[in-house]
Parts: sequence; C-alpha cells; structure tokens
Amino acid sequence: MVTVAGRSIPFQPLFEALATGKRKLLLVDHSYLSLNKPVFDRLKELLSESEALAEWETGPRISRYQAALWADFEDLADESLPAVEWRETVGGLLDVVRAAERGAERPDDAARLVERAPLPSGLAVELRPYQRDGYDWLVFLWRHGLGGVLADDMGLGKTVQTLAMIAHARDVTRDVVRDPRNRTSPEPSTYPAWRDEYPAPLPSAEGDSELPAPFLVVAPASVVSNWASEAARFTPGLRVAFLTATRRKDGTPMAEAIADADIVLTSYTVFRLDHERFAAQRWAGLVLDEAQFVKNHASQTHRLARELDAPFRLAVTGTPLENNLLELWAMFSIVAPGLFPSRRQFVEEYVKPVAAAASPAHGTDAAHGAARLRRLRRRIRPLLLRRTKQLVAPELPPKQEQVLSIPLDPKHRRLYDTWLQRERQKVLGLLDDLDRQRFIVFRSITLLRMLAVDASLVDPDNADIPSSKLDSLLDQLGDVIAEGHRTLVFSQFTSYLAKVAQRLDAAGIRYSYLDGSTRRRAETIRGFREGDAPVFLISLKAGGFGLNLTEADYVFLLDPWWNPAAEAQAIDRTHRIGQTSRVIVYRMVAADTIEEKVMKLAAQKAELIDAVLDDDGAFSSSLTADDIRSLLA
Repeated sequence: MVTVAGRSIPFQPLFEALATGKRKLLLVDHSYLSLNKPVFDRLKELLSESEALAEWETGPRISRYQAALWADFEDLADESLPAVEWRETVGGLLDVVRAAERGAERPDDAARLVERAPLPSGLAVELRPYQRDGYDWLVFLWRHGLGGVLADDMGLGKTVQTLAMIAHARDVTRDVVRDPRNRTSPEPSTYPAWRDEYPAPLPSAEGDSELPAPFLVVAPASVVSNWASEAARFTPGLRVAFLTATRRKDGTPMAEAIADADIVLTSYTVFRLDHERFAAQRWAGLVLDEAQFVKNHASQTHRLARELDAPFRLAVTGTPLENNLLELWAMFSIVAPGLFPSRRQFVEEYVKPVAAAASPAHGTDAAHGAARLRRLRRRIRPLLLRRTKQLVAPELPPKQEQVLSIPLDPKHRRLYDTWLQRERQKVLGLLDDLDRQRFIVFRSITLLRMLAVDASLVDPDNADIPSSKLDSLLDQLGDVIAEGHRTLVFSQFTSYLAKVAQRLDAAGIRYSYLDGSTRRRAETIRGFREGDAPVFLISLKAGGFGLNLTEADYVFLLDPWWNPAAEAQAIDRTHRIGQTSRVIVYRMVAADTIEEKVMKLAAQKAELIDAVLDDDGAFSSSLTADDIRSLLA
C-alpha cells in the first residue's frame, strides 16, 4: 500500500496508472486522485527504472545492489515500510549511501564510513590509512554478499588490499568450518550476513578435515606471478595454488591441483579454455584483476565470468572506464547483477542521454543527460571505490608532463601531406556507413599515425627519409642518461621500438626490451630493475599492467593514443608508491599531423572518466564519425 494525503492506495492500480500515462486515478470511494504532481512524475521515473531491472507484480522488486534506487523511493515518502528481507540483506549499505551523500566531499567517503573490520591474522604489512579504508570497504561488501569494483589509481596497492580481505575471509570461514555453531554468531563485524549460503567446505588433501572453498583470482598471464609474490610477502599464511597452461596439459584433476589452497591463481586464457572444470568447482569468491579484460560484453571471457557461481565477486582495475559507458555496464553485470537493466535498456537510459550532455547545443537534451549522469554516479557510488594518488598519496613526488612538438623533416612532410589527402578522401566517403566500414576506416587512421611517427613504418623504401622524432629522442636520452637518470620508452608500434633499439645499439646505449612476444617477461623486468641499463623499451600494450618500475624517473611516450587510460597506465609504471624522485613525462608529438588531433581527442576521452567516476562533466563516447572527421581535418 502507498499512503497519499492520509489515504491508503494499493500499489498495483497506482503503478498501472502511472505506467500508462494517466493523469487521474479513480479511488474506491469514487473520488479522483490527481497524478499531475512532481512527486508522481518522479515516482513514475523510478518505477520505470525498477521495472527495467526486474519484473514485479504487487510492488517493485529491487536487487540488493540497488540501495541508491531504494533510497530514491524512500525520499518520496514521509514514512516508508521497505521490505524487511531486502533491508536485512543489504544491511548498512543504504546508510552508507545516505551518509556519503550528506557529507560527500571526497570520492572515497563511502569507504571511510563503513565500520572497522578486524585485521586478519598473519598480515605482514602495515596498511596505509587509505588502504585500511579500502580493506574495510571490501570486508563490508564481502560480509553483505555484495560485489564491487576496486578502481584505485595504478600503484596504490589494490592487490594488498584484496589479499588482506581474502585473509580476513579465510580467518572467518575457517572458524565456521571448525565449529558450525559459529554460523549463528551474533557478532555483526565478523561473520558474513549470508553465512548460511556460504559454499560447503571441501575435503583436505589429507582427508582428515574440511577446508572452506578457495577464492579464485583471474589475471593476465603476465600478472599471475605478481599475485603469488605479493601473497607470499604480505599474507604468507595464505596457501596459493596455480592453474597454468602447463598444469592444464598434464591432466592433473583440478580438485587435486587446488587441494588445501586458500587462493587459486589462473590466467584469463586458462579460465576460458578450462571453463567447464572451473564451473564444476565451489568457490568462495571470484576476483578479476585487470578487469578491463572483461569489458567486452560480447566476449566469451565476460560470459564465463558472469556465469561462474561465486557468492562474492570483485573486479580490480585501475581503468574501470576507457572508452564508453558500456564498459561500466559490462563490469557491473558480472560483480553486481541487478544493478543495471539489460544492455539495450542501459543504452537508452544512460548511454544516449549522457552522450547528449556533451553538447550544450542540445539544450533540454543536455540537461536531461546531465541528470542521468548524476543518477548513474549515485547508483555506482556504494559499489565502486576509486582513490587517486593526488587524493590519498600526497607524499608521492610530483609528476611533470610536457608535450614535445616535433616538426617533420621536409621530405617527410611532403610524403605525409600526400597520404593525408588520399586517405581523407577515401575515409570521408565511408563514414555514412561507419559500422560496416570501420575496419577500412581504422586501417587508414593507423597508417597515418604510423606515417607521422616514421615514414619507413608504412614502406621500408622510405628508410632514407629522416625521422625527426627519433633524432629528438636520442638527443633527449643523451642528456637524461648523462644526468644519471633511468628511462622508460613506450610506443604502440613494435616495429618502431625495433628502430629505436637499432639507434641505441649504434650509440652504444644499453637497454632492456619488452613487448608482447617477450617469453621471459619476469626475467626481463628483473634484469632492468636489478641491473644498470639506463633505458627500457616497452610496447604500450605489453607494459600497461603488472609492472612496478620505480627505478626509472623519466618516461617518453613516442606516439599518442586516444585512450588516455592506456597512457596513464604506462606512466604509472614508475609514478607509484615507492617512487622517491620527481617523474618527468615527455609526450613526443609530430607537429601538424594526426597526432595532434589524437591528443585533442584523448583529452575529450579523459572527461568520460572524470564525469562518471569523479566530478560532473560532459564527454564523448567511443569514436564516432564526427571524431574521425576531426582526426582528418
């Protein structure tokens, strides 16, 4: 029942009237209730959202992840009688939402408002204050059976916070296994609210006791070893098992391979190839590291992660949003199913309106989009924690970024302008059917980007054309090395890194090299960290994650990319906790080329991240026909 002006009105007729657009409702006493009021307009909007999330009959059924939506319902009423079961499931999440909104001046307020959790036994590190807040937030989510996204800046210790939470969960669940009476413990800060649904314990390898089901951590292959080393360092009491491609081929039963483990580590590739065996196991929780690997909702990996049965799910990523809002939908559809409606409805409810907010020329559409953006941020706020270095690590030395604009050699300029005219004419004729012609369009853009870097990248016969950018890089490196600094050099084009390597060889400058084909990745990284080579050449794709290279304090980005998150990840290989020197970043940009347009587009993309995760603002979505026209202007 809904009470309006002292009269009780059943849910169903009121909701049906609002849903069908009626402006008056006939009551049982034959009087009419006017629905032409702002409160009913707002109620209609909320009902539309809740109906998109789940079917309801006599009242809205709201997922436990929808604390902010329920808060909106409650805001419309003088007194509300929310479903007892739902409120018990959500626990204090609604209070955190409200408290964070009352005092919200920092994006980590929600984390700082949850109750303190006891630290796990055997934690061999003193958590920094913001890491302790993050740990408390993770334990809070685990206790309430909620999933979330830990999206701290790169280098702030997401792994150690997650390991501490897992260690806490293992302490608690081992206690439950040892004495089932602990399942009914009244202590709220210790045992999970959903403990009766916790996975049944597994027999130990010795067969004389039972152990709680392990946590599954899925990460890129290059990062799996980092999880193992950090677990050994920070939570040595946790038993870690690997499920690698080699183990997969040797025929060892999975149950045997993970016996007695607290954490099971595997790569996204093995997870995808062995999905049936993973699905057959019981898991205490699923952790997806570098979760941008599941941002494509159409990928098999995303589907399998979504289907895996785990009572707790956590996405860990420094880049929760790279290109468009659908990446956010894809991530939350795994860790918080029920938070958002279907993909199609999400596009209509959020993606399209928010895109309209990018242009003030849209007038009322822009205002509507801004309102939807505020609603989106409110929905994700309790379930996404993101802290930046500027916010929580002021002790880090400053990062200085500078753009080096480099004119092309005259011969290079003439060749570039000729190609630009040809590719522009070809591409502009394809933009009316961009979805079907996207491959051809992006091939042309990539060719222009390669040509702006070095003429020989598009045709080896152009090797005699001087590369101003490469000459400038060698000059800069000479000065940096002479001053005793160490440098990371990033490019998206491995063929260009090979040319840089040739010039370094000719100049007698020692270097390390890492790209996607490097087989001994860990040894290569260790060689640079422990050695004295002043330069590390790294492909942007291979070096975007899983690296801690605070030994370097200079970064050169040889070619700009319109994904600012990818560049930020590269820079944060060295600008992270442990760095004691000021970090200098040089972006080398070929003047009057597509590279300058890419820089401008990247700035627009950066607004996407800021608008959704931090402050209000407008932004563009993924590359559109207008974006491409601007690149070729």
